[in-house]
Amino acid sequence: MKFFHTADVHLGAEPDRGFPWSRDRSRELWESFRNVIRQAGAEHADLFLIAGDLFHRQPLVIELKEVNALFASIPDTRIVLMAGNHDPMKQNSAYRNFPWAKNVSWFWDPMPETLEFPELGISVTGLSYDRKEIREPLYDRIRAGGRQPCKILLAHGGDDRHIPFSKERLLGAGFDYIALGHIHKPQELVRDKMLYPGALEPIDKNDIGVHGYIRGEYRDGLLTARFQPAAGREYKRLRVPVTADTTQFLLEQTIRQKIREQGEQHFYCLTLEGRKDPGTEFLLEPLYGLGNIREILDQTSPAYEIPQLQKKYQGTLLELFISSFPEEGRTQEEEKALDYGISALLEAGEESL
Repeated sequence: MKFFHTADVHLGAEPDRGFPWSRDRSRELWESFRNVIRQAGAEHADLFLIAGDLFHRQPLVIELKEVNALFASIPDTRIVLMAGNHDPMKQNSAYRNFPWAKNVSWFWDPMPETLEFPELGISVTGLSYDRKEIREPLYDRIRAGGRQPCKILLAHGGDDRHIPFSKERLLGAGFDYIALGHIHKPQELVRDKMLYPGALEPIDKNDIGVHGYIRGEYRDGLLTARFQPAAGREYKRLRVPVTADTTQFLLEQTIRQKIREQGEQHFYCLTLEGRKDPGTEFLLEPLYGLGNIREILDQTSPAYEIPQLQKKYQGTLLELFISSFPEEGRTQEEEKALDYGISALLEAGEESL
């Protein structure tokens, strides 16, 4: 029995709204989902699990028609899915009254139930969110049910506001596989047993790294599950070193080169770090035009020549301030405090010194 395990597709989301690539990203979420459906069909997968948050918010009927057409395009694959905290199964949800394809099975309620698939030899236990937050540890009370040899739990949550659970209790609940959703970073909590596939595509700047889905197989009582990268773009964090010789021009050259090396299709959160010339002020706004740059943090500090400052301002408040710090072995916090204090005193002017 071959299966695919996805979660947190977030169709309908507009990642990085206000940035030039936002509209493209909305389309790419759909395209990525289409691709994984096509792949499941090409591999003749028996089961396709979606562990919540298929949509980023309550779906429109026209969107459900599109999704249902995708599901119907692989009629020999059983689709089993649940509603997550972003698209909860409310009483007026379009999910409820939609005429789903024959191969689609839903968990409709917040109370756990078990679906039997004897032709596959599996049973799937799960529930759906009916609201955005569920703080009760519902999964800790679940036990593997069903009459099939392979028992799977479909679950969405794992933090304080979204069905917190104990990994140890779930491991002792008798399931052969626990298909998790909600955490956007792929995580293998227990090899071949308890996995988060992460978001199919990165949704915001905190979704650092590769994204994709889980491909698994159950054969002769043995289950294996492996992460499969699928997303074409990533959010990456880049540290950009700065020295006293770095100018705006050289900084822009460095950033361009790093983006070329890492891949121009990706999205970047930059951190400028190091010690710059005290007279240098970097203009951050032009840097956003160098690529798909989502965020820039300037953590540089002035490269003050401490002995020269002490000599120049001998007998002043500035010299007294510098002398209050150790000459050697200063901590990072002390270095920052020293830099900030020197800058503040110098900016205040000689009258205040």
